[in-house]
Formats: sequence, structure tokens, C-alpha cells
Amino acid sequence: MDLSFNEDQQELRRSAQAFLEEHSSSEKVRAAMETEEGFDREVWAKIANEMGWPALPFAEEHGGYGLSVVDLVALLEETGRALLCGPFLSSVVIAGQVIEACATSEQKQEILPGVASGETLATLALTEAAGGWDASSVSLVAQREGEEYVLSGTKTFVPDGGVADLFLVVARDEGSAGEEGIRVLAVPADTPGVTRRILPTVDQTRKQGEVVLGGVRVPANAVLGGEEGGWPRLAHALDVAAIGLAAEQIGAAQAILDQTVQYAKERVQFGRPIGSFQSVKHKCADMLVAVESARSAVYFAAAAAAEGSEELPSLASAAKAYCSDAFFQCAADAIQVHGGVGFTWEYDCHLFFKRAKSTETLLGDPVYHRERVARLIGI
Repeated sequence: MDLSFNEDQQELRRSAQAFLEEHSSSEKVRAAMETEEGFDREVWAKIANEMGWPALPFAEEHGGYGLSVVDLVALLEETGRALLCGPFLSSVVIAGQVIEACATSEQKQEILPGVASGETLATLALTEAAGGWDASSVSLVAQREGEEYVLSGTKTFVPDGGVADLFLVVARDEGSAGEEGIRVLAVPADTPGVTRRILPTVDQTRKQGEVVLGGVRVPANAVLGGEEGGWPRLAHALDVAAIGLAAEQIGAAQAILDQTVQYAKERVQFGRPIGSFQSVKHKCADMLVAVESARSAVYFAAAAAAEGSEELPSLASAAKAYCSDAFFQCAADAIQVHGGVGFTWEYDCHLFFKRAKSTETLLGDPVYHRERVARLIGI
């Protein structure tokens, strides 16, 4: 299994770095996160029309480039490094993978071209009041009435739920439990009965929303995959999305490590750079070990996904759990090395710390994923 990037993937990373240096600098991130939507529509248009990033993982017949999970990881590492504000993760990485895994050919042809062009912003509405990402946490019922389904309930912590054009609502059949009876329904945001609001969350660089479904009626063909859909396909999509999110986390962890090392070289105390003190050296070394170990976990999981390995579920969960812990450790340690100024608005430490906390729970927290790995390997 080859865990190195080829020349095309390296070029993708280089072009992403150049673009993000201009359009996702610290100043641009701070400006975007202050807006109601949480991102700059003009920058998103450039990402879609000039860079073509939303099209990367989708098949050519659906308006994409047909690239692999490894290509997506190469890009997401850079967007994480830059704390990109935008719906790329929610629409392309999460919702896009759900559509790919669950939808019929006809549904893909109808939905994916818009997602691939960046014109349609899709998102997954799975979590409810408990915040869980497993099947047992889904209580919203899809009530069948003739040729329609009726949805009544609330989905919360929906990534970019305040701006999405299409919600992929996860519901269950009446009377079902666990992984049985799970369905994913495509619900346009302008459907009568759909209301939403942006939630106040710790991470301003990635907005989350609450979606209320008040007796929303959708046709039976809104169910992705029809009767062939269900939790196993959705779980596969979440595994791939978790690898993508983990790649974003290691990119951000690397960025805060680089910033911390540079600060330790420049900050002088007692007549010498603080980076020369053993305690600071040890903390930076621990951060480096955490980042490199996390990177290995992500690359291995991405390669397994690209090859269709049966080990994907356990590898994806292991990567997500480890990268969540590594990113949060690095963000917290960065504040310690920076000292008092690490808490101030002047430095970006707090932005990375907040992103680390929000991504820790997104798609399942480390405890959930470690328990899942234990179940999968029979412990």
C-alpha cells in the first residue's frame, strides 16, 4: 500500500496552498467568520469555478473529475491548515459522500452536478438533541402516507445548516430501532414546513444550524436509494467523511505547531529565546510526534478507502479518534507555549483551539470512535 502522494497530488497541494494564502489568510478568516453565513460567497465562487474543488471526488458523468479519497485528503490537509471558512466539508465531503453511497443512479444524476459545480450547497442533517452520530441516536420518524413521507422533528448541530440548499435528513421507519429502518431523504431547504436558524457555537469559523421539520411532506422518491438505502451505506459514507475531516485536523494541527515553533524561536525571556528551554522543547516535540502519528493514521485510512479495503470502518474510526485528540492537544499546548498572549485576539491560537473542539465532536467524538473500533475487532 503506497502512502505517498504522486506528482499530481503534490501539485494539487501546491495550488491549494497558493490559493489559500491569498483567500484564507488570518485576516480573511476573521472577516468571514464575522458574517452571518460564515463564509465569503465570492471566495466560494472562486473555489468552485476557478479551482474546481467541489468536483474533485465525483464521477465525470456527474460533473466531476473522478479523483480518489487520497486526492481529497491531500486537499483537505491544506484547507485545514488555512482554517478555510466555507461549505466544502459539509457539502462535498460529508453530503457528497452520502449521496454517492446511498442514492440511485437517477438521483445522483439529478443532485450531484449541482453539488459538483458548487451551485447546490448540501448538508447532512443527522444529529438530534443527544448529539450522537450512530443509528440509535436517530429518533425522527419518516411517516409514510400514500406516496409521501411526513417528517416532524428537529435536527441540530447541522454543518452549515443555515445556508444549505438541500438537507439530507436521516430518519427511521415507524416502529424501527437501532440500524434497522434508517432512511436518508433529500429535502430542499425551501420545502414548506422547513425552518432553520444558525446556532451560537464555540467555533465561529464553521457555522452550525438547527433545522426544524414541521410536518414536512416529501415524495416517496426523495428517499435516497429507495428501499435499497439504509444504515450500512450511510455508515460507509460517514467513514469516508471522517477520514476527510481527520485530514483537515492534521493540517490544522501542523499549522498551529509551525506557528508555535516560530513563536518559541522569536520570544525572548531571561535573555534567551524560550525555545531554548527544555520544557518548551519537550512540549513542541510532543506536538510533533502527535501530528506525525496522526498523519500516518489518516494516510493509511485514505489508502484503504481508495482500495476498497474491508478494514475501512475500523481504520476510519481509529484515524478520527486519534486525529481529534492530537489536534486538541496541539491547540492546547500552543496556548501554553504562547503564554498569556495565547488567549488574546491578536494571535490565532484561540481560532485553532475552537476549531479543534468543534471538529472533535463532529462525525463522532473520540470516545464513540474508540468504542466502535473495539466492537469491530471483537474486544
